[in-house]
Amino acid sequence: MKIYPGCFPCFFQQAIRAARLAGSDEKKICQILKKVNNHLAGISLEKTPPEIGRVVYSVVSEVTGIQDPFVEIKARCIEEALSMYPRFRDWIDDSSDVLEAAVKLSVAGNVIDFGTGQDFELERDVQKIMAQDFTVFHIEEFKDRLKRADSILFLADNAGETVFDRLLIEEMKKPVLYAVRAKPVINDAVTEDAVKSGLEEVATIISSGSDLPGTLLSACSEEFVKIFRSSDLIISKGQGNFECLSDEKSPIFFLLKVKCPVIAEYIRVEQGSILLMKTDSYDW
Repeated sequence: MKIYPGCFPCFFQQAIRAARLAGSDEKKICQILKKVNNHLAGISLEKTPPEIGRVVYSVVSEVTGIQDPFVEIKARCIEEALSMYPRFRDWIDDSSDVLEAAVKLSVAGNVIDFGTGQDFELERDVQKIMAQDFTVFHIEEFKDRLKRADSILFLADNAGETVFDRLLIEEMKKPVLYAVRAKPVINDAVTEDAVKSGLEEVATIISSGSDLPGTLLSACSEEFVKIFRSSDLIISKGQGNFECLSDEKSPIFFLLKVKCPVIAEYIRVEQGSILLMKTDSYDW
């Protein structure tokens, strides 16, 4: 998925939020916005939004000297999600279809996103999604692919959401490789976040080799790309991964909440929709 004109205001808003988290005053924020604007002026419209996101957060880090302005927020999100884990573990166990329940909880965790600018209260918003119907729900296809898959790759999105992914992986009952970002970007999960969330207990944590807020294969390590290409089933969490992989001809299921009007229009669903959607670019 390439960038659209509607993406540009979001890039500037992301820069402002990250700059404020890094403790910047108004003068420094203006300096950051000028640098971001200079980069965006010559940007190719063939780029994906996460590629531009990397530029934005690199500028923030360069000007502020803060490499991970979201580090404290990520820790709080993980702590809050872990406090909810026992209750949701019981909810899944009491469900008539434990895998479907775990899928819904995993997508509910996708409300944790500081890149979109939408405020959230984790418990309230998770409960809201739990009562919401999927707009696209390819659950039978997912179950069939899962049953036949020997190699499963799970692409992480945000820290805190990782705890909800753990619940899904527990119900998949198969070996899983859980891929995180190589370096901090926004509140995306890195290895430390996955370990804190307990993913080591249910999956093998690996790095994609990418420092983008999304899994763009050209920015990933050669080793990761080999894993990606050989996987029987790929679960892609969140908008950033969707933006990078929407045209990939691989056995991908996208699991996300649609928070962005540009993505909503691109997929042709309403903003706020939740999806378990198989890619239409793969010959199933």
